[in-house]
Amino acid sequence: MSSLGRRIGSFLGFSVLSLALVGGTSVIWGALVIGNIRTTPSIPWSLPLLFVMLWLVWQYLSGRGWPATTSRSRKLLLRANPVSREALAWSIVAGLFAIIALAGFWIVAFRLFPMQANLLLPAQFTSSRILIATIIIGASILAPISEESGIRGYLQTSLERNFKPATAVAMSSTVFAVAHVAQGIALPKLVFYFLVGVTFGTLAYLNDSILPVIPVHIAGDLIFFLFVWPHDTARSLVWRTGDDLWFWIHIVQMIVFTALAVLVFRKLPACR
Repeated sequence: MSSLGRRIGSFLGFSVLSLALVGGTSVIWGALVIGNIRTTPSIPWSLPLLFVMLWLVWQYLSGRGWPATTSRSRKLLLRANPVSREALAWSIVAGLFAIIALAGFWIVAFRLFPMQANLLLPAQFTSSRILIATIIIGASILAPISEESGIRGYLQTSLERNFKPATAVAMSSTVFAVAHVAQGIALPKLVFYFLVGVTFGTLAYLNDSILPVIPVHIAGDLIFFLFVWPHDTARSLVWRTGDDLWFWIHIVQMIVFTALAVLVFRKLPACR
């Protein structure tokens, strides 16, 4: 097999592995939530079970368990390397700036293009406030751990061995966008998730670790679950109703926080 063929084969194999990890854990979490809703909606027992599942998955991906012959490889691929406090702090700042910019991008996109709102909001499945909070917390922990482990860990780490860093980040970000097609295949949404992938992938590469990315990802999911996605159905298209002050505020938000994020990202290599 040629070098290029081997690299493409590796990319496809790890892509399938990362998507299987993300999809498999999501299916289990969905089953737990449905079971919780149908049995005892006043007792959020699905959340502690999710924590147990994630702990077991993390233990295995980080090198524990059978077979021992793959233990070191699993640990290296996960790339859960410790980072300095300075690097962690600046990574969180950079990530939050990028998330605020991306929130502006999402809102502006919904004002410019006709798109379907997120179908996976907790309030659409149950009226129980306890379970709504449970689903938000669970989803905001599940996705960061499974996606960072699979996509920025196993997949991107393998890509960085075979491709230039920018190419590796772009390829992992494409897979990340594909992993979110359940939220709609509209081009603006796919571009959004690709840019999210670039943000998280760059953080993982600059730190040589997924650990600083996980809290940023958790914060991003919480921000979108609580403040962005619930309002998508009320957003009007500017070419139907005209622009307004908020439309321009969100454009400024997107531009200003993108610039701030880039400035902080440039500082990260010096923190390692």
